[in-house]
Amino acid sequence: MRLVSICPSNTELVAYLGLTDQLVGVDHFSDWPEAVQDLPKLGPDLSIRMDKVEDLEPDLVLASLSVPGMEKNIEELEKRGLPYIVLNPNSLEEIAQDLRKVGEHTGTKERAERVVKKYESMIQQYKDLAEKVDHKPSLYWEWWPEPVFTPGGTNWLTEISQLAGARNVFGDEDKASVQTDWDEVYKRNPDVVCMVWVGVKESKMDPDHVRTREGWEAVKAVQDDRIHLLEEAFYCRPSPRLLVGLQKVAAILHPDIFPQGPFEDVLLQVK
Repeated sequence: MRLVSICPSNTELVAYLGLTDQLVGVDHFSDWPEAVQDLPKLGPDLSIRMDKVEDLEPDLVLASLSVPGMEKNIEELEKRGLPYIVLNPNSLEEIAQDLRKVGEHTGTKERAERVVKKYESMIQQYKDLAEKVDHKPSLYWEWWPEPVFTPGGTNWLTEISQLAGARNVFGDEDKASVQTDWDEVYKRNPDVVCMVWVGVKESKMDPDHVRTREGWEAVKAVQDDRIHLLEEAFYCRPSPRLLVGLQKVAAILHPDIFPQGPFEDVLLQVK
């Protein structure tokens, strides 16, 4: 098949199903696995160049609604009569469902089931380990600083927090993404700050952005120097790579309970 992915998480799903060699084009932000970097780039995921997509004569386009504004991509695919599926997971279970969905549309249904089985097994492993944690620290996941965006209760990072023996400080918000402000974060007084600015490399982030906020010297995470710069690719994209992120953050939070690195992407080893 000739596959086109117009969202990084979809490109990653394709990789887990062993179909990277069938990709003929991807969006600008797709950067994993390394092989996709040599493929034709079709523009940012919010500004896909549909003429280029059409020129590639895809058998299937993997579209997404994971970011507001992607609706226009779907409208344009429909208008041009291009074959597509839409993925929009917010939970770890929905990611498993999407693996199955892509498998059904690409003739890799059996492979998808094997990957899902391993994926669910790893989730269960961390669920069991998390039950051994006595004190579960509160985490503030900072997706963006101004305006402040953070995951809510229906986002995968609330689940990742729980599996890592912690809790999302905004987990009581019944939405996937929460727009708030620094005052509200201050009031919730998180034990740990996880900086995962969307689209920004950790080398470009500085914990001082948190430490120097007015009044934040009273926040527990600042007092205890528990501000962690994390790779946004492991936390901001709804694909099985989230489990690599889980391994990393769990090991940071509870090194006496969770396995330490090197952290392997064991799902890629599924045959």
